[in-house]
Amino acid sequence: MKLSINLVAAALGVALIAGPVLAEYPERNIENIYPWNPGVTMAASQVIADAMGEELGVNISVVSTPGAGGVKAFETALSREANGYTIFDGYVAPLVLQPMQGNAEWSYEDFTPLWSATANAFAIAVRKGEDRFTDLPGLIEYMRERPGELRYSPGSPGALPHMSAAKVMQVSDVHAQVVPYPEIDAAARDVRGGILDFMVINTGVYKINKEDVDILVVLSDFGAASETYGGAPLLSEYGIDTGMTGLSTMGWNWWLVHKDTPADIVAQMQDAMGAALAREDIQARLIDMGYVPTLLGPDVYTETVGPIADQIQGGIDAIAWEQEKLGQ
Repeated sequence: MKLSINLVAAALGVALIAGPVLAEYPERNIENIYPWNPGVTMAASQVIADAMGEELGVNISVVSTPGAGGVKAFETALSREANGYTIFDGYVAPLVLQPMQGNAEWSYEDFTPLWSATANAFAIAVRKGEDRFTDLPGLIEYMRERPGELRYSPGSPGALPHMSAAKVMQVSDVHAQVVPYPEIDAAARDVRGGILDFMVINTGVYKINKEDVDILVVLSDFGAASETYGGAPLLSEYGIDTGMTGLSTMGWNWWLVHKDTPADIVAQMQDAMGAALAREDIQARLIDMGYVPTLLGPDVYTETVGPIADQIQGGIDAIAWEQEKLGQ
C-alpha cells in the first residue's frame, strides 16, 4: 500500500511538471491593444484580428486604449506578460513620432514584428468641378503665380498629412495659407463651400464626400493606394520626389509583440497573421474600407520602419520651411 501511494504521488508530480510544458499555444483569447478611439480604422484592425483568430482557433479582440498620442496603448501593452496574448497595434504615431518628440523611451527595435497590417494614404482634394486647377501640376503653377494666396487645410497642423503636403510644396517651391481644423470632416465641408481652395483628405472622409470632391493626387507611391481613391494618380506619376517614400507618407500600423515573447509563439503568430492577410476576401474588405493591405512581412520590418524617422524629419523640416515662407 505504501508503494502504491508513493507511485501515485510520483505520477501526480510528473503531471504537474509536464502540464505547462505540454500545453499548446494559444490556450485562450488574445488582445490587440489599439491606440485610438473606436471608428473605421479600429474596424479594419478587427477584420484582420478575426481572420487571424480563425487561423489560431481563438478570438482576438481589438481593445480601444486611446490617450497621449498612442503612448497609453503602448504602455498598457508593455505592462502585460510577454507570452503572445497581447498584440501592440503599432501605428506610426506611438511607434515612431512619439519617441522622436521625446514622449516615449522606446524605439521600433524594442519590439518583435508580426506583419504590417494596413496603410491609409492621404490625398490632395478640391471641390467637385474645380476649374482653376484640374491636376497637381496645375495647382502648383497656380500657387507659383499667387504665392501664399490659396487656403488649404491638412486637418490638425503638424501631423503626418501636413508633413506630406508641405514637403510637396517645399520641393516645388510654392506655398499656401494653412488653415487648421480639429476635425478633417469640417475641412471637407469648407472645401465644398469654396472657403478652402484645397485640402489633404484621408480615405474615410473621402468615402463620405466623394460625390463632392475631386482628387488631384494621392500622396503615396503604393500602387493599391490609388484604388482607395477611385484610381486617382499617385505622386510618383508626376515625377515629384519628396524624399518621403513607402510608408513614410501614410498612416500605417505594424502588429508587434513584446521582444521577450518566445520565438516559437512568435512564429505561430506570424504564420497566422500572414495567412489572414493573404486571403483575397480580407484584402478586398480592407480596400473597400479605404485601407491598403501592405503585405509586408517580418523580414522587411527593419528596412521599412528604420528609415521612416529620418524621412518624417524631412516632413517636419518642410513645415518649418512653410512657416518661414508665411512669416509665422
